[in-house]
Amino acid sequence: MRIGIPKENLKEEKRIGLAPAGVDSLIRSGHTVYVESGAGEGSHFTDEDFRKTGAKIVFSPDEIFGRSELIAKVAPITEKEAILLEKEQILMAFLHLAVASKKTVHKLLEKKITAIAYEVIEDNEGLPVLHSMSEIAGPLSIQIAERYLESHTKSGRGILLGGITGVAPAAVVILGAGVVGTSAAKAAMARGAQVIILDHDLKRLRKIDETFREKITTVVANPYTISRGVKFADVLIGAVLKKGEKTPHLVSEEMVKQMKKGAVIVDVSIDQGGCIETSRITSISDPVFRVHDVIHYCVPNMPALVARTATYGLNNAAVNYIHDIAENGLSNALMGNTALGRGVCMYNGYCSNEPIANMLDIEFRKLRVFANN
Repeated sequence: MRIGIPKENLKEEKRIGLAPAGVDSLIRSGHTVYVESGAGEGSHFTDEDFRKTGAKIVFSPDEIFGRSELIAKVAPITEKEAILLEKEQILMAFLHLAVASKKTVHKLLEKKITAIAYEVIEDNEGLPVLHSMSEIAGPLSIQIAERYLESHTKSGRGILLGGITGVAPAAVVILGAGVVGTSAAKAAMARGAQVIILDHDLKRLRKIDETFREKITTVVANPYTISRGVKFADVLIGAVLKKGEKTPHLVSEEMVKQMKKGAVIVDVSIDQGGCIETSRITSISDPVFRVHDVIHYCVPNMPALVARTATYGLNNAAVNYIHDIAENGLSNALMGNTALGRGVCMYNGYCSNEPIANMLDIEFRKLRVFANN
């Protein structure tokens, strides 16, 4: 199979679809891999690193999209990239179609693209590809919040996350006890913060209690407890996920008004719309804004801050799925790999993900594939 790895054109996206190790494994299996020149620079992989694996370096996105049967990206497909896609190509990336532009979605349908969203590939243990990025986003959210609590940010509260003898630590309130929330809680606890985590799922909260030996306060999430927690927070981490769907606003603007002056919100859910009503997308170079004297950090591609680590994590989680398609063909791979099949959002000109179809008001059809031997 011919596999293409384009240079990401989303602003300040420094990750790349596969690391040289993943490219090497595909080439050793007899496949052809095209890498756009400069695609790895943000993760400190050179064109020569890829050449040594046997990859073919090409010099324009037109070549990548024109030569490849499968496109392996990181960031959501842009309208410009959707135009470059060839009919019936396979596209793999963190697509976030629930918040994509309608033009992009209709272009995917028109070209009968098989669109496989990394964030909804699901096996018996969870969301394996998204897991790798969530493990990064959790600790980063605490690292970022710590920075914006400092006095040099002008409106920061000027407090140390872990406190000192005789001075209380910061209160870190986390909405969501999934991978992001759990890894954020671990990082905040390690820094000495007072950590409160809210989730509607008692099983998740029990797991938090067991993992952290009840050193973290767990609370069942509902409008009343969320309102109380938000008011108490020095740092609020939005770590809510509805698989493949737009994230609901669990924190209203009225709740934000009640927060401490100089408190920090890190809305990790922003890539799916955000769970804070006052959130809006920001960028790595211009990451924060203030509403009601509360600092908001809402960067959707936060793992790009540690692009090399993130690329290795993505590579390790995704390369086997790419191998499966390349080795067995798309139809056989989807029939034989339930987790991969769950990641298919677009197939043969229709939407095969019901929540996305409902969100975008387009036709939904269940995924039906047939063996191709």
